[in-house]
Amino acid sequence: MFAFRGVDYMEIDSLFSDEEKLVRQTVREFVDREVLPHIEEWNREGKFPRHLVPIMAELGFYGANLHGYGCAGLNNVQYGLIMQELERGDSGLRSFVSVQGALVMYPILEYGSEEQKNRWLPALQQGKAIGCFGLTEPDFGSNPAGMRTRAVKDGQHYVINGEKAWITSGSIADVALIWCRTDDGIRGFLVERGTPGFTARDIKGKWSLRASVTSTLALQEVRVPACAMLPGAQGLKAPLRCLTQARYGIGWGAIGAAMACYNEALEYAKARKQFDDRPIASHQMVQEKLADMITEITKAQLLALQVGRLKDRGRADFAHVSMLKRNNVKMALDIARAARDILGANGVADEYPIFRHMCNLESVYTYEGTHNIHTLIIGERVTGIPAYK
Repeated sequence: MFAFRGVDYMEIDSLFSDEEKLVRQTVREFVDREVLPHIEEWNREGKFPRHLVPIMAELGFYGANLHGYGCAGLNNVQYGLIMQELERGDSGLRSFVSVQGALVMYPILEYGSEEQKNRWLPALQQGKAIGCFGLTEPDFGSNPAGMRTRAVKDGQHYVINGEKAWITSGSIADVALIWCRTDDGIRGFLVERGTPGFTARDIKGKWSLRASVTSTLALQEVRVPACAMLPGAQGLKAPLRCLTQARYGIGWGAIGAAMACYNEALEYAKARKQFDDRPIASHQMVQEKLADMITEITKAQLLALQVGRLKDRGRADFAHVSMLKRNNVKMALDIARAARDILGANGVADEYPIFRHMCNLESVYTYEGTHNIHTLIIGERVTGIPAYK
């Protein structure tokens, strides 16, 4: 193992503050020390490294850009750099931290009652509780407005029936934020582990995000008190705002995966000799691939930084984040495929991280809004015409 020095062609480090670089270095060292020596084994075994949950809590990763209730209160660029370095280790690890903060802690902070905030936010921030976000259903991914899960009021309780699919951390979560149809529109409910009628089962046979827990959730006559509902969240805009928070982190995380693949391909190309006993890095076609890679990474870095600065000024909106997620995930997937090509047959072996990143990015390309959905969001922004149907 060697200390990762980063990928910086255009002196982008000069655009970060000392505090931002310190946060990045802290996470970088954590990934180098705790993740990279073991991630291929975890991926091979389909094992989530749960022992890292309290360690990441101590480092302040959960809800790092949120304020109060023990959260670190970092700026959004610092938060983005955390996501970048975690995904350099593995997309599944970044997904866990992203869900915990952006999809569980953020909606409780934004929409929850004071009682809900006091009960759950410190526990989630400290890693003493794990959360999951239940929006996607077996028949409704890109069209969450079609959800069938329903909560019916019954006195001082609600009775929930429905099913959720592809839920990160579902079977290990202590609390699930379940989005349901009600007579009062779409609402979110905090459903605790062990509630009668609530079950979670892991999805087996994944070729992607293998070091992450992915589950289906079933709710059959699940009775929760009315106080389990997030009082400030009403309508589909509430869960979509949560997704915007998560998509922002994904846009940064994809850079980390791209950096890992680029760096591996570059070092391999300089060491691998072929034909006339010269390194393949001296070949024009290899240099073209590497030039494309570093150019796209640099563009992605600048896009992420600008969206982060806008977000810190309160000026980034969902359409900005859609461009970030759409561009950077595609960039990372393209780079992973090009890197695999440079390594040839070795590119499919888990001695190298490239194929694992490539498989992970196939999921990242789809979740939190598919590439095509983000294309339509940007299209509507520039034309003023929605084209979703």
